[in-house]
Amino acid sequence: MPQLNLTEYLFNTDSSDKWKRIGPYKRAGVLAPLFSIYSKESLGVGEFLDLKLLIDWCVQTGNSIIQLLPINEVGWLACPYDSISSFALEPLYIRLNSTNADCADIKKIKLAFPTGEPYVRYGVKNEKMRLLWEAYFYKREKEPLAFKKFKEENVYWLLGFALYKALKDYYKGSPWYEWEDKYKNRDTQALESFKVEYAREINFHIWVQWLLYEQLKEVKAHASLKNVLIKGDLPILVSRDSADVWEHAHFFKLEFAAGAPPDMYCAKGQRWGMPTYNWENIASDGYRYIKEKLKYAQNFYDILRLDHVVGLFRIWSIPYEEPIENKGMSGFFDPINENLWLAQGRNLLRIMLESTNMLLCAEDLGVIPKVCTDTLKELGIAGNDVQRWVKDWDIRYDFLKPDEYRPISVAMLSTHDTTNWPAWWENEAGTVDEALFARKCNERGIDYNRVRYELFDLSRSCHGRLRWKNDIDSPDKLLLSLGKRREDVLDFIEMYENTYNEKEKLWRQLLIGSTLREDSNAEIIAAVLKLTLGSNAIFCINTLIDLLYLGDILEDDSFVYRLNTPGIVSDKNWSLTIPISLEDLLRQKINKEIRRLNCECGRVK
Repeated sequence: MPQLNLTEYLFNTDSSDKWKRIGPYKRAGVLAPLFSIYSKESLGVGEFLDLKLLIDWCVQTGNSIIQLLPINEVGWLACPYDSISSFALEPLYIRLNSTNADCADIKKIKLAFPTGEPYVRYGVKNEKMRLLWEAYFYKREKEPLAFKKFKEENVYWLLGFALYKALKDYYKGSPWYEWEDKYKNRDTQALESFKVEYAREINFHIWVQWLLYEQLKEVKAHASLKNVLIKGDLPILVSRDSADVWEHAHFFKLEFAAGAPPDMYCAKGQRWGMPTYNWENIASDGYRYIKEKLKYAQNFYDILRLDHVVGLFRIWSIPYEEPIENKGMSGFFDPINENLWLAQGRNLLRIMLESTNMLLCAEDLGVIPKVCTDTLKELGIAGNDVQRWVKDWDIRYDFLKPDEYRPISVAMLSTHDTTNWPAWWENEAGTVDEALFARKCNERGIDYNRVRYELFDLSRSCHGRLRWKNDIDSPDKLLLSLGKRREDVLDFIEMYENTYNEKEKLWRQLLIGSTLREDSNAEIIAAVLKLTLGSNAIFCINTLIDLLYLGDILEDDSFVYRLNTPGIVSDKNWSLTIPISLEDLLRQKINKEIRRLNCECGRVK
């Protein structure tokens, strides 16, 4: 698609009204998980009102988009993509100073849960909720009109969520499917009695959501004043133990768990655990469940990322009783009939576009059927182009040049599920996944231990990645070691073609010298940022972690600075914090360098 025709094209898609409102301009942005940032006012973790400082930083650096991870309330895993509500916001992020909470108690908690530690200690949430309850319990003023209006405007979800939360407190955190039958199965009389007996507790949870709503609206107003767009993230799925599933069980297929099939990065695939949707039942209500989600989200966001958008077309479904250790290996795509994928996905996306004024973007990473990418382009919805995966995978086996990126896309160096870019460059570029390679060998009767020593430089292999030896410089040498016919190991050859000499191929594009550097530094980061910022992609949004590598702020092993490692449960997932406050970030020398790069690449208006 010629660049000069992009505006005309976007203005003739189903997203035209959104693009006209935002403007079809090249923009730069930052992905900053709220738990990763903090200010001097923060209590144990980043808070909604801290985003005002990040907005000011964006103005300083020439970024005009802030992308957040989902900020819906989560369960004990603290995973933003496994929320207990598609609507309710996470109380962890509340600023207590603007409530009636006791100042002395706030100071005590601040001492017990200091910011600036390497990882968030999520126990601070319980302390915040305790102070909120005390503030609510002892307050005597009449309910403000704004609170009453909030309740009236959010009838669809608010009372059901608050009832779920009060019951969950009553059962000391147990999931709804372990409650007594009268509550688990939503017996009307039992629930009405509970509402009367626990009216104060139910209203408390509504009050907390109102406070969060008011604070996030304040952030949105500040962003609008500064011409910075807020990009939210809507998880495609919701936790099995959630208010949504408890209240609308018929909207879900509880006999299945969603996930992803095996690929070159996850040898056994993934099992996320959330139930898949029953789209037929959702349609019977005029898709109100979907429309109400969007209606609430647009209070806070200008742009909305649709997580795992391919799941709207077809989703990997694993029988719920399948052993956990099999992960995603025993699943299937739902719908099974591929001929149904296009109609289902296009219909759902069009309903979403018709139901919101937010610009929709989509996460379309992984193995994506053509019907999905074609539909996104047709509707004017930007997908994702991650630099390390933007390649000609079939012919050149090389990285695409900047002018070959999709114009309707969001370019980036890394995502919340990958290593940061320096960690990729130092540990993963030019490697294959060891677990996947071993599994493929075992499936073909190939002696993995033998070929492992023959094909890979084990002294330069780490973190579950195998680096090719330099002298394995042709597919023929790979075949010789495997001892198989070419037609029997085409997947091995494909893996080799797309990873061997990977660093050398990218180095040629970076144009920063003749001698390849194995380790990353600020010069390399600046060069690869310039490559993606200078690409066709209409948006370029990079993680704050990657941007910080332009300076000397992050001093530990780059592999440490990871937001999430898919497929594992760890207290280091979804808890990483940057080592400086937002106030300090506003004073960093790298801010001028970030702005210079954004300006040079035409992403600052």
